[in-house]
Amino acid sequence: MAPVVNNLIPYAHVADVPRSVKFYELLGFRVISRHEHPRGKLLWAHLEANHGRIMLAQADGPVDAGVQAILFYLYADDVAALRKHLLENSVEVSEIGRPFYMPNGEIRITDPDGYCLLIGQLRPSS
Repeated sequence: MAPVVNNLIPYAHVADVPRSVKFYELLGFRVISRHEHPRGKLLWAHLEANHGRIMLAQADGPVDAGVQAILFYLYADDVAALRKHLLENSVEVSEIGRPFYMPNGEIRITDPDGYCLLIGQLRPSS
């Protein structure tokens, strides 16, 4: 059997790592590893939330949201409750959509660097 890849973690360059960490913490992520400049500035962070993971690194130059050709797809148990939580924390959130591939609901948000995040709900709310 040929060797295969067994995991994937998005690695995003961001304008301000601490700002992006705070944003992803609103979604339930927590920092599991970090790297700081000797003067204390956070340059890289690895975050996780259940099975989801993302790495954030300080960009070398400006981050241009218009040229990012990737989006992140996340899952939540209750997109309505998550939407309410995000709105309460001044995050702009789409209305809940119900596309054919996610009939239990999906929302769209944009992170501080312009990355598109779609968040879907696999199972009906209890």
